[in-house]
Amino acid sequence: MDFYYAAGSAPSRCALMTAKTLNIDLNKKHLDLKSCDQYKPDYLKLNPQHSVPTLVDNGFVLLESRAIMIYLVEKYGKDDSLYPKCPKKKAVINQRLYFDVGTLYKSFSDYYFPQMFGNSPPLPELHEKADDAFKLLDIFLEGHTYVAGDTFSLADISVVSTVSAFEVLNFDFSKHANVNKWYANAKKEVPGFDENWQGCLEFKEKFSKAVQK
Repeated sequence: MDFYYAAGSAPSRCALMTAKTLNIDLNKKHLDLKSCDQYKPDYLKLNPQHSVPTLVDNGFVLLESRAIMIYLVEKYGKDDSLYPKCPKKKAVINQRLYFDVGTLYKSFSDYYFPQMFGNSPPLPELHEKADDAFKLLDIFLEGHTYVAGDTFSLADISVVSTVSAFEVLNFDFSKHANVNKWYANAKKEVPGFDENWQGCLEFKEKFSKAVQK
């Protein structure tokens, strides 16, 4: 399977950690976004959204990280532990995945990307929205070991990619006790977290250079 990605991209990293969890050996094709590899004609044929990541599995092309995560589990998982067949358990995992994409990771991109790409100062109101997202995550984790309940799932892999992106840029979420406890465990439990963290450090370097200009 060909996997087009950028190491600094949180969406790329959650798909990579899913593959690692499933012991899938991906043919990694790194895209240099600064050099606009994502706009090259051959890539646009695969992904007209010019986004990362993109998975190509024997001619089947799939975009969007969380869709890729679900596809990998449903096709290649030895069991359904990461994404149960039970409609209720699956629904909770889906809710957390949508929360990550639409609220938690969105608050990250809303706050940091204007600083990185638009020379904007950090805006307190956007920082507050990010903290509000952490408050929600803390509520979801109340009384639970994992993001979607009491078993490790795709939701943990997805959310850990986002939370680690916040951490590497020194966003303070220390007051959210449930998040802190879960995250400390996730660092040790999620397969591929070390590679994920290396990607975070790469993103931090690029972010720091951008905001210092």
